[in-house]
Parts: sequence; structure tokens; C-alpha cells
Amino acid sequence: MNHSIVKLGIVGLGRWAKVLTNASKHSKKFEIVAGHSRSVEKRESFSNEFMIKTYEEFDDMLKNPELEGIIITVPNEQHYPVALRIATAGKHVYTEKPISNTLTDGLRMENLQEKHGIIMVVGHSARLLKGIQVIKDFIESGDIGRLSFVETNFSNERALTLTPDTWRWYKDKAPGGPLSQLAIHQFNILHYLAGEVDSVSSIASKLSPVGAEVDDQSMTTVKFKNGALGYVGSSWTSPGIFSVRAFCQKGLLHHELDFSSWDKPENLHKSSSLYIQKGVDGFGLREEIEIPPGNMFLDELDIFATACRTKKLDELTAYQGNVAVAMVMAALKSIDENGILISVDETLKKARKSI
Repeated sequence: MNHSIVKLGIVGLGRWAKVLTNASKHSKKFEIVAGHSRSVEKRESFSNEFMIKTYEEFDDMLKNPELEGIIITVPNEQHYPVALRIATAGKHVYTEKPISNTLTDGLRMENLQEKHGIIMVVGHSARLLKGIQVIKDFIESGDIGRLSFVETNFSNERALTLTPDTWRWYKDKAPGGPLSQLAIHQFNILHYLAGEVDSVSSIASKLSPVGAEVDDQSMTTVKFKNGALGYVGSSWTSPGIFSVRAFCQKGLLHHELDFSSWDKPENLHKSSSLYIQKGVDGFGLREEIEIPPGNMFLDELDIFATACRTKKLDELTAYQGNVAVAMVMAALKSIDENGILISVDETLKKARKSI
């Protein structure tokens, strides 16, 4: 095995696999050298675009001794069975967020690490956005005091274009609509910025005229174990937006980006904004902060490649992925129970008992 660069495979060769493979071209740590899809058309399209060998049979790819890890970009409900096959083959796992569409499967995936001696990375790439990293650095420095409140939103117009032949139409495929598909990014970021989560409460509604099963609006409040509070708003009936505002005792930071650039993160800094506002005199004192260029998809895969070699991981862990899913599940339960606070620890505990 050539230890100069980590060789990876990828399973599921649709749009997102191509986004990640494009990002991988700029890495000095790893190379994607193999792919698998059950679809002949997707295999041929992927091979033609990237000149990467594809396998008709997944097991044949898993037998390739050069591959140290496998990237999963299949539908959410397939994450666990695919990860199980990868881990059983002794290879490390990267899976797109969410870790799974159910918390029980997510916890089973987390357990694969100890059982098979592998590392699992969960692609919550939004926390790697350069603007979010700047906010995290400010909070940890203490320069703007203790974090008190975090206000976030992630929205787009998805529910205005849903049709019954798309999986997001259905409650069992996309529970809570934008809650499980968009807000989960912000749940992970809140966990990253503010610490361990105590409980959440949530309300939701349906406003899109297309008639899909799923709710298309959600508002979730978050209580952290350290006393800080948070809010996550998510709409599926508006133009795309992603914003994070962190309120600290000596200042606040606001970050907003252009959702239309999401698939090309190397351009995000050009259309994003980040400002800091210190003191008590308000708006007039806000200062723009330059956002450095970056690529969150490249960064997350570099983290995976490093973990394949070091067998250590502090960022994008399966535990963090499961906390985000637990927050979604607690929010869904809160919606069903008229917005009451639901414990995240109890949600996790109940799911572990059912495994």
C-alpha cells in the first residue's frame, strides 16, 4: 500500500458524489480511485467525467486492498446497511449527513467503530464554513465574552416545487420537511458553537400550495446545558438563505451566505458577509470581517483521509452526527406535543434501548 496518499472509494454516484469528487481534485492528502453504483448509466457518467474506475458489484470494490476508506453518498435510509458492509470489510467510513434517517440506525453506525476498529466521519460540512470557524474562534478567545444566545436560519424554496415522485414529498422519507433536511445543519452548528444540548421545543406548519405530506415551516428553540439558548428557523417556501448570529456578552457576530453558491464553496466567500458588533452603541459600530476563501467539502474529506491514517477524530464524529439527529427527533416529538420541551439525552437513551 502506498502510504503517501490515502486512496478512497465512493458509493452512490449521483449529483453529490460528483460535487465531492470535484472537491477531491484539490487535495494533497487523498485520491478517489474507485466508485460503485447499481446504475449502469451513473457508473458510465461518473467514469467518463472523472476517469475513475467503477465497479458493477459493491463487494468487488470492497475487496480492493488499496482502498482505506469509502465515501457514502446513497439515500439516507441506506446509510446503515452500506456502512455495515464497509466496516465489516475493515475500511473506514465517511457518510453524508444526516448520519441516518433514524436515530437507532445512527447509533448502530456509531457502534460499528468499536466493533470493527474503524473510524466514521459524518459530513456535517456547514460547521467547516470559514465564517462559522471565525465565529468559533471569537467565542473561544473570550474577547467578546460568554456566548448567551445563537440565532440561525436555513431556508430555501424546495416545497414550492415538490411532486409526488420526489422522496421529499413524503413524511417518512423527509420527516419535518426542512426540519430534517436543512435545520439539521444548524443543529450541528449550534452544538459546535454553544456546547452540549439539554432540550428542544418546536412548532411547524404547512404553507406550500403543492399539497405534499411534509410540513414546510419549522421554528425550534434550543436550551443548552450551560444555560445558553438558541433558535433555528427553517422554511421551504422562500429564497435560499443560511445565517448564523451569535450573541455574546461583549458583542455579537452575524454571518450570512448566498445559498446559490452552496455547491461551489470555493466561491462562497465572495457573496457572503460577516460582521462583528461590539459595545452598547449598536449598529454604527459594526465592523465587517473578511472571510477567507475555503472549500468545506474538501476540508471534510481531508479530515476523513487524516482519520484513516491516525485512527483519531475530534471533528465530524458519529456522536456529533447522532446529537443532530436526536435534536431533529426531539423537535418532531415536540411538534406532536404542542411545542413542549423534549430532552435530547432522553431521546438518545430511548433510542439506545431499542437497539
